[in-house]
Amino acid sequence: MSTRECDLLVVGGGLAGFVAAVTAAEAGMQVILLEKTAETGGSSAMSGGCLAFAGTDLQRENGIDDSSQLLFSDLLEVGKGECDEALVKVYADNQLATYAWLREKGVVFASVIEAASGQSVPRVHSVDPADMIRQIELAAGLSGRVQVLKQTRARRLLREDGGRVTGVLAEQAGESFELLARKAVLLASGGFVHDRELVHRFVPHYDGAVFIGGIGNEGDGLRMAWALGADVRDTAYIKGTFGKHPVDETNHHACLAVYKGAIAVNQEGRRFVDESLSYKLLGDACMQQSYGVAYQILDRDIMQSGDNRVRILDFERRLEEGLFVEADTLEKLAQLIEVPQEVLLSEVAAYNQAVNEGSTPEFGRRHLVHQHGQLRPIQRGPFYAYPSTAAVFGTYCGLCIDAQMRVHDVFGEPIEGLLAAGEIVGGLHGAAYMTGSALGKAAIFGRVAAATAQTL
Repeated sequence: MSTRECDLLVVGGGLAGFVAAVTAAEAGMQVILLEKTAETGGSSAMSGGCLAFAGTDLQRENGIDDSSQLLFSDLLEVGKGECDEALVKVYADNQLATYAWLREKGVVFASVIEAASGQSVPRVHSVDPADMIRQIELAAGLSGRVQVLKQTRARRLLREDGGRVTGVLAEQAGESFELLARKAVLLASGGFVHDRELVHRFVPHYDGAVFIGGIGNEGDGLRMAWALGADVRDTAYIKGTFGKHPVDETNHHACLAVYKGAIAVNQEGRRFVDESLSYKLLGDACMQQSYGVAYQILDRDIMQSGDNRVRILDFERRLEEGLFVEADTLEKLAQLIEVPQEVLLSEVAAYNQAVNEGSTPEFGRRHLVHQHGQLRPIQRGPFYAYPSTAAVFGTYCGLCIDAQMRVHDVFGEPIEGLLAAGEIVGGLHGAAYMTGSALGKAAIFGRVAAATAQTL
């Protein structure tokens, strides 16, 4: 059996994998990166393109006062006590440098900064996600130190007698070979949205949800690490993202009109949740409604407050695509979406009354999103409804790691030579989710993992 050697072996060609590869190459390491599909990018390239950064120049240009400390606090609050505080600190401490590094590599951020799930101030930094991957992959090629092997699958981790991980058994075009790493193996192979059996094992109540992600996200890295005794965490917090149209297959992204002031009602026409919550918690609440479907109800003012530079807030495009239901009156809208007319009218009236009086509407909603934004009434026609369900875009749980990205076994000991970054790891998000922290985690943790590899 043939063998090849490198300093750092990266399994997975998404954002975490490529960021780690380029960072390692900049430090003088030779890197081999495996991607089991024919195309790089994975779920990163399919995402909404949001990254959560704080204290950036773009925020200052938009008059937004933010800081690493506020970001840290928000992440802990959104995680509802289930985060690993050490990992949250790693994110907060390294996020500004990572933002600068991405810009240095040619990643272009939109000039607008919006607030979304879990954010006390606007901190969504938007990119074209596929272009972001292309820019970093280009940097990998220009380094002369990164070899990318596509359509190459890692089958098993290799381990020497003393316990250190030394490489992987790989397969390409039906041929098996060994790839050996002098420093470390980094698992950056994503989650497991395309392994429905594995999802059912952890969260059977999501069997009926929509699943969207990179076609290679089948839990390979997770299983390989399990075989070596790796521990996992946060599996109970796999959640769908609210706002995915239940029947449209052309637009994979969620629409979050609730974060601009819309309300969510179920098939019975009633509100059922505080719409300012993390869209993961909204997803859970939606799945508990009849048929697992809800409607985001909004008026002309809210429709016009969208932003076509941020995918989750691009209302006009979805209107043009016919995904919104539109009517001149709420009565007609209720008929079109087949909810009880008197119930919908009563719900909107009660909500508007609370907003106009400055009191708190039912379910405790006080802001547009998290702790940001003033509520607005729904009163100026035309009116719109966006059919919404929960879609699992990522599993947001996985391997237990420490602040150096070292994978730990079930006894809490690091597995020598094994690192992990990106969607495959647990610990950062906890019970819910802040918009932009998944892509942010991939980039930040990828850089930290490469720094750790240098020391091994």
